[in-house]
Amino acid sequence: MNFIEQISKQLPEFNGSNWLLRIPLAIVFIQMGLSKFPLDIGDAESFNLPMSVWVFAAWGELFSGFGLLIGGFLNLSKFLISIGDLITRFSGIVIAGIMSGVILTTEPESALDVLLNDHFHLMLYFGGLFFALRGGRVK
Repeated sequence: MNFIEQISKQLPEFNGSNWLLRIPLAIVFIQMGLSKFPLDIGDAESFNLPMSVWVFAAWGELFSGFGLLIGGFLNLSKFLISIGDLITRFSGIVIAGIMSGVILTTEPESALDVLLNDHFHLMLYFGGLFFALRGGRVK
């Protein structure tokens, strides 16, 4: 075993690190969902969206934020870990879908334009993708 491996094995493992992503992502989505209420056709039209998309976005943001938190708490229980995993994954899929729509409605000129100028939405997208792919099996 080399020197770097010895140091690495001596460092403690932090098993709750998923909460460092889960909580801020949930807060952002709950806040963004709540900011859309009361639902108004004028708000939807200001983004050139039909009211049906606006309604799904508002409820999706709200429920996916709460879903991340609920899924995380259910993962703490031995008996409910499978349900927590599914709720976390579904919330992540919803977040990634909503953020895909947000990024695409800005009509970027290229993928490079998104990478260079849309950091916030891109980070939210990858946060959702992380939980969609990893679910409740994170440490």
